[in-house]
Amino acid sequence: MSGTGFAVGIELDGEGYHPAAWRRAAHAPDTLLTGDTLRNRVRAAENAGFTLATFDDSILPPARHPAGRIDAVTRASFVAGTTSTIGLVATVATTYAEPFHTSSQLATLDYASRGRGGWIATTDAAAATTWGRPARTAEAELAREQRDSIEVARRLWDSWEDDAVVRDYASSRFLDRDKLHYIDFSGETFSVKGPAIVPRPPQGQVVVFARDADGADVILVTASDLARTLAAAERARATGAQVFAELDVALDIPDATAAERLADLDGHTAANRTERLTFSGSPTELVRRITELAHHVDGVRLHPAVIDEDLPALARYVLPALFRAGVTHRPVPGSTLRANLGLVRPINRYAKAEH
Repeated sequence: MSGTGFAVGIELDGEGYHPAAWRRAAHAPDTLLTGDTLRNRVRAAENAGFTLATFDDSILPPARHPAGRIDAVTRASFVAGTTSTIGLVATVATTYAEPFHTSSQLATLDYASRGRGGWIATTDAAAATTWGRPARTAEAELAREQRDSIEVARRLWDSWEDDAVVRDYASSRFLDRDKLHYIDFSGETFSVKGPAIVPRPPQGQVVVFARDADGADVILVTASDLARTLAAAERARATGAQVFAELDVALDIPDATAAERLADLDGHTAANRTERLTFSGSPTELVRRITELAHHVDGVRLHPAVIDEDLPALARYVLPALFRAGVTHRPVPGSTLRANLGLVRPINRYAKAEH
C-alpha cells in the first residue's frame, strides 16, 4: 500500500454505469453535455473528499448508452480551474492516437490543474475505421502499441529539464536550449524524435493508470469476484505499481433501496456486464467492503449506477465514515496527484544522464 493511505476515486462519465441511468438523473437529458452538469458533479466529488475523478472515453459511441460525449481531456481541463484538490484523470486510448499529441494534451492538463493530472491508457481496437488506420486486433499488438505510447509520453515529458525555461526578460532569453533533449524513439509502428512542445509537467510525469500495462504507475484491477480481484492485485503488485480495485456501486438512498433502484433500471434496459466487482446495499455495508479492500490494494475506483443518486449518498455517508476510521483521507490542498497517491516525482532521465 502507498505511504499516504488508501485512495478513493470515482468515475464520472455519462450518467452512471447502468445504461438506463439517464432515466433517474437529476437533470434534463439534453443538459448532460453542458458545462454546468460536469462542473457540479466534479465539485460535489471534490467537496466529498474523493482523491480523484476519472473520465472514460472512446472515439466510438458509448455501448448501449445514449450516444454523445465530449472527449475526456477536454472535460478534465474544463474543470481544472474550478477545482483545487481532486485529481483529474482522463482516458485516452493508445491504439491509434499519436503519442506526441497525447503527451502534449496531458502535459497541458497537468499545467491547467496545477499538478493534478492523470491518464488512463487504454486500447481501442474497434476504432480502426474511424481513424482510417489498419486494424490491430492481436493482444500482443495492442499491448505493444500501449507500451510504446506510454514510453514515448514519459520520454517527451522528460525532454524538457525542469529549469529549461529561463524567463530572463532583461536579456530577452527565455529558454536554455541545452536543456531540451531529443528522445529518438523508434518502434514497430511509429518513431518520435522530439523534444515536446510543452515544458515538463508540474508532476514531472503525469500519473499513468492502466490495466495490465508495462510502465504504469497504477494498475486498475478488474475481476468479477473478490477472490479473483485479490489474486489479480497480487500479480499486479509484482510490477512495482500501485493497485486499484474497480467496483460498481448501487446504494440504498432515502426513497429507495439499491435493489429497488436496480430493478427499476433493469425494467428499462438490462445492465451491462462489466466484469468488475459489484456492490449493492447500504452505505454501512459499502464502508465495510472498502475497508476490507484497503488491506489488499492501494485504492478503489467507484463506478456509480446512477451518478446523481449514488454520488450524494457516497458524499454524505461513505466518505465521512472512511475518514473517521482512518481508512482514507482528503487530498492535501496544494499537493499534486502524485503526492496524494504517495508516488515520488520522477527524476528527469536526461538531466540525470547529463549531470
